[in-house]
Amino acid sequence: MVAQRTREQTLRSLTIIVGVQWMGSTLGLPLLPLFLRHRGGSPTIVGFVIAAFFVAGLATQFVVGHLSDRFGRRRILVWGLIAYAVASGTYLLPVGAQWFALSRAVQGIGAGAIEVASLSAVSELFGESERGRAISKILAAQLLGTALGPMLGSLVTVNHLGWAFLAAGVASSVVSIRALRSDLGHEGHSHLPLPKLQRTRQLYGAIAAAISVGLCIGVYETDWSQLMHHLGATSFEIRLSWTTFCIPWVLLSRVGGWLADHANRKYIAAAGLTSTAIFLGLYPHIHTIWMLLALGPLEAVGAALSVPSTSSLLTQGATPNEMGRRQGLFTSANTAALAASAGCAGALFSINPTLPFTVIAIVSLASTASLLYWWRHVTGRISVANAPSS
Repeated sequence: MVAQRTREQTLRSLTIIVGVQWMGSTLGLPLLPLFLRHRGGSPTIVGFVIAAFFVAGLATQFVVGHLSDRFGRRRILVWGLIAYAVASGTYLLPVGAQWFALSRAVQGIGAGAIEVASLSAVSELFGESERGRAISKILAAQLLGTALGPMLGSLVTVNHLGWAFLAAGVASSVVSIRALRSDLGHEGHSHLPLPKLQRTRQLYGAIAAAISVGLCIGVYETDWSQLMHHLGATSFEIRLSWTTFCIPWVLLSRVGGWLADHANRKYIAAAGLTSTAIFLGLYPHIHTIWMLLALGPLEAVGAALSVPSTSSLLTQGATPNEMGRRQGLFTSANTAALAASAGCAGALFSINPTLPFTVIAIVSLASTASLLYWWRHVTGRISVANAPSS
């Protein structure tokens, strides 16, 4: 077992790395659909370019998880940061919207590697009875970066969005240095075969949860900015909507982590997923900007309290050298749902702005309902006495 002080130092390093990377990557993200429209992209092309991020992640995330189990977390984390940095600089190129599909694809590979490596490291270093708290800090760092990024990029116009993505690349390059100096636990044993991945109800249920969340996020990535623009929102209000969603999540992250470690995590996870889908279906029926801005933080409360529970269930009962593959499966399922949702959402939005939100909300609720089957015999409450150490 890694010493407590070392684990805490590693957790602090990972929160800084993740927070800075997400802040840099979201500097211009809310305006990306509009940027692509200015480059001649139709709503369908916008959906295609955004989906490229998730398709590339889908194709590589399980492989990345496998590689992190075999060769260690640090290598995967550093290479993910470098790949994201290189791709981010290409947004300054004077090309049409469709060409940015390649940029998004490389960013997707890098971002997937960063997520898999960081969460695998945390899941390995912290035992099951304290894993929710540790994971919640990583998730809070992601959301804090997401909250700050759009506001820091408020001085960048749609026509100069490439500079914001260049800043994201610089940020990724800088934090890769800290990743090299971090003790991320498992360093891999390339000469030994990996044990077979355990296929448990916890894992299958977590995959269903990943699909439910991914479906919703895919709509937001593609159509949220377009919906607000359709309703007459300013660029500042679009950025603000992303920030106001993230702030409650950051503030409540500790509570969500505590609940995952002390309450019945399977019920908390299911309640949060249901809440997310309901809000998704509700948004397009609200035509007042200030009401949309007010509802976002309310949705974030459910997400903040439930996501650490879902992530904890994913690795419940897992051995250290399968953490990467579990994270890879989870993120692959999430990314597949994101890609499908984002690809369909652009086309559905061009038919009717309400359509993607309503259709995907229904499908997401159906995926969440499957948890009644997968987790029906799973122990949702973990105590110190019965929790194995990592």
